[in-house]
Amino acid sequence: MKWHTLRLFVGLTVFVLLMVACAPAASPGATGGAAGNAAAATTISFWYEPPEGGDAAACVITTVIDPFNALNNGIHVDAVSHPQAWDTTRTAIAGGGGPDVVGTPGPSFVFELAKAGQLLPLDDFVESEGWGESFVPWALSLGKVDGKLYSLPDEQETLVLYYNKTLFDEKGWQPPKTIDELMALSQQIADADVIPFAHTNAEWRPSNEWFVGEFLNHVAGPQKVYEALTGKTSWEDPDFLTAINDLNEMQQKGWFMGSLDNYYTAANADRDAAFANGEAAMKIEGTWAIGALDEVFGEAGGNSNEWDWVPVPSITGDAIFDLGIGNTYSINKASKSPEAVAKFLTYFFSPEVQAKMLADCDKAPAPIHLSADALSALDARQARVYDTLSKSSDAGNYGYTTWTFWPPKSDVYIYEEIEKVWAGTETAEEYLAGLQKLFTEEATEGNIPPIPER
Repeated sequence: MKWHTLRLFVGLTVFVLLMVACAPAASPGATGGAAGNAAAATTISFWYEPPEGGDAAACVITTVIDPFNALNNGIHVDAVSHPQAWDTTRTAIAGGGGPDVVGTPGPSFVFELAKAGQLLPLDDFVESEGWGESFVPWALSLGKVDGKLYSLPDEQETLVLYYNKTLFDEKGWQPPKTIDELMALSQQIADADVIPFAHTNAEWRPSNEWFVGEFLNHVAGPQKVYEALTGKTSWEDPDFLTAINDLNEMQQKGWFMGSLDNYYTAANADRDAAFANGEAAMKIEGTWAIGALDEVFGEAGGNSNEWDWVPVPSITGDAIFDLGIGNTYSINKASKSPEAVAKFLTYFFSPEVQAKMLADCDKAPAPIHLSADALSALDARQARVYDTLSKSSDAGNYGYTTWTFWPPKSDVYIYEEIEKVWAGTETAEEYLAGLQKLFTEEATEGNIPPIPER
């Protein structure tokens, strides 16, 4: 989850409009660093947190903010970079200040702000701005709290099974479709003295939740996960137990980076090199990883290998894509120009702008309807991911990522406590019982993020 990591936590957080403390902006006539005609415009504040290096952040400014300001439509966006923006923004908003455009690392964070009365309901803008038509059917429901819409989702993510295509071709291996095929192939790969999975959590401990979430959805099935998230089924269900036991078997056999010790200690660079060089055959990771793959495979990585992907195998063999949202956008309750902010958000989430950010900045698109032409500039493998994901989400063939749909404490429990199962100090039954207890507590407190109806 490298990109995803800085979403809440690594790279694509680039675009997380996580703005910082300040007075609620947006009074007509403010300038904020713009030239010329901006002085007569309504200025709204858009603060963001740049990643290390800042290239992607610069890309979003030149791709979105500058062209919007050049429209001379009476609205000027004042974009300012701030470190530690999310923590500072949360503090500022609590004090009645903060930026006009409020970005968060995901729907569960919106939930907190909305419950505290710090965000403006967006329902009046859905029809006037056409958001109901531009977003895919399930997307807007993610931003609802107590029946009202408080955020728009950005950076749709999913996880897939990447594989070293050159290695697979040389060995005559076929990408698996079912969980049984995945387990059998992993053993076959290990028997050939190749590491089945290039996985590590040394630089990002929540990597654990990628695998827990994938197995819950792809072994027990997304319908069962939906029922558990909505309180109709217990996390102690036997199908969830099978999922955790299957994942634990992989760790006990050393299929993740060669051993459990290596999983905990290998650097990301070592993981990626092993995958690209053919020392490891596969990896389960999100769409945020595609940019890094292009840097280690082929000429850029000093080898002649190719990568490809297939859906993460499922118990039935059906293609399932677990949905995640990298960040969200809302309007500050204290904003003096909410209509102007809504106009900017409409521009930001337009298919043309989202497609341009995807092509120019390698930024994952929002869950909106993108045309085939919008994906034409991408690597064919990357285009296929987003095209397939879009069609699958429209058809309801999706599962649930833990960082988007689980309540905060349960999410942390998932990726921290699973290490006790892998260490043998806790059984899978005990792990799921603990999850059920904590989840019930959070549900009782009303802290479950919005779950789209199936």
